[in-house]
Amino acid sequence: MLPKKERLCSRILIERLFTGGSKSLPAFPLRIVYMPVEGEGLPTVTMMVSVSKKRFKRAVKRNRVKRQIREAYRKQKDILLEPLLASGKKLAIAFIWLDNELHGSAEVNVKVKRLLQLTAERIVL
Repeated sequence: MLPKKERLCSRILIERLFTGGSKSLPAFPLRIVYMPVEGEGLPTVTMMVSVSKKRFKRAVKRNRVKRQIREAYRKQKDILLEPLLASGKKLAIAFIWLDNELHGSAEVNVKVKRLLQLTAERIVL
């Protein structure tokens, strides 16, 4: 379960994340969009998951994909947290689903892990 404080809910932050000043990395069937943020009350990482209705018409499938991504992130978020805590930076990230097909949880885990590793490498530099 992802704690409420780690969820990206702020409309202002979400708009800034998608309009400009952010970077993205693809790892099909996922893409991560991330942006450094400043703020006293913010946690180290806030995240959101987006699965378009264009990709899956049925909410059951969209919810399944979101659940898979959140679970994969929850298991592997330390990959991203440790470098951020060491550098004192904070991050807002969004995972976006790019495919019209459902994928297995093992494959989603691998892709989320790769995206988190790439993001951690880029943030540290």
